[in-house]
Amino acid sequence: MRTPAPTWIQLIGLMTTLVVVGVFTGFTLRQLEGLKQLGADIVDRNRRDSLQLIRIQNDVMQVGLALRSMERSSEGGDLVEYRAQLDGLKTDLQEALALEAQLRPSTRTDAQQRELEKAFDQFWVQVQGLWPLAQAGERGMVRSLIRSRLERERVELATVISKLLVQNNEAEAAAVVKIQGIYEKVERTMWLLLAAGVGLIVLTGSLVIWHDRRTFQQLARLSEDRKELAGQIIRVQEELFRTLARELHDEFGQVLTAAGIMLRRVEKKLPEGSPEQEDLAEVRGIANQTLERVRSMSQMLHPPVLDDYGLEKSIEWYVDQFRKQTGLSVHYEKAGTEPPLGSNAAIHVYRILQEALSNAARHAKAAEVWVTAQYGPESLELDVEDHGVGLPEQMKARGLGMIGMRERAELLGGRLEFQRVSGGGTRVRLHVPLPKKGEQV
Repeated sequence: MRTPAPTWIQLIGLMTTLVVVGVFTGFTLRQLEGLKQLGADIVDRNRRDSLQLIRIQNDVMQVGLALRSMERSSEGGDLVEYRAQLDGLKTDLQEALALEAQLRPSTRTDAQQRELEKAFDQFWVQVQGLWPLAQAGERGMVRSLIRSRLERERVELATVISKLLVQNNEAEAAAVVKIQGIYEKVERTMWLLLAAGVGLIVLTGSLVIWHDRRTFQQLARLSEDRKELAGQIIRVQEELFRTLARELHDEFGQVLTAAGIMLRRVEKKLPEGSPEQEDLAEVRGIANQTLERVRSMSQMLHPPVLDDYGLEKSIEWYVDQFRKQTGLSVHYEKAGTEPPLGSNAAIHVYRILQEALSNAARHAKAAEVWVTAQYGPESLELDVEDHGVGLPEQMKARGLGMIGMRERAELLGGRLEFQRVSGGGTRVRLHVPLPKKGEQV
């Protein structure tokens, strides 16, 4: 079954996360708007209304003090002097009541507000009745009115104001509890969103990791299959080269050798210096040249020295042959003792050397090439270096030869590097780990 690509998994996870964040944002904004309304309509308004009620309460207290002073006054003329003070308190009370009516909380009913206003109106009507009595010098009636009515109504007014203050405090306390509940709800929702977001991230990440692991496993299998296929192709190729080399050496070589011997026999039977003898000598020379070319081709396809004497002698032989064929000055150095390499590993190193020298001859435009073989206790390093035109800045290592070199290096479990040499030139470096004792590459 085909699994969804990681990009689609991430997009789905992102969209889901954005939806959750959007829902939470809308919920939070709505809750914050509710908090703002509670703060403005209840808490702040209650506090300002309470300030006005306290102002009214203080004015009522000042009225009570003025009335007590009037009650204790000994001369009737003195009582009229309190009118200015009480009128000032009345004006301030009316102003405070007007502001308080505007700020009254929603918990107060219209009936309560009318009752408060009616009580103040009645109280001031009674206060206005004091002044004719005071002007008439009826001190006893003034004191009696203050004691019997005004003080009682003033106490009732103070009680009503106190009740309204208590009602405001209770409404504010209820609003604080409601606000606290909203905060807790938002906090719970925030934790739920965080848990959902983390869950979505974990789920999306797990799906991506699972998909990537599955893809990497498939790539690893494909890589192993490709490596195995490349190894089989190279083995078939080497077997074909070995067969062709044997056929060239055994079949064509023997035929050409026999033809040369027969031509030599016929040549001896002809008169010395005759034109026919010269023609046969020329034909025999061509047969010998062809034989040499066949033997050279056979050795290039699969050198017998590799099977007979090992890698070290094969490198020396090939470097000498390459020098003669191309005319390049090839410098060869070796260090250490040749490790116990199997024939399969040796042929891979030999083919890499062949391709590296061939590339130097065809593309480097160099007059000299340096070949260095270092045999260590744990690894073999082979360097082929020239001081030619060097590698381009953007090297496209896609040629069949370079691909084949990399394939052979991978089959050896080694590493192949193409390096730019300072001052111009190219260095091909092969690093091959050597087998442990009792093992073979």
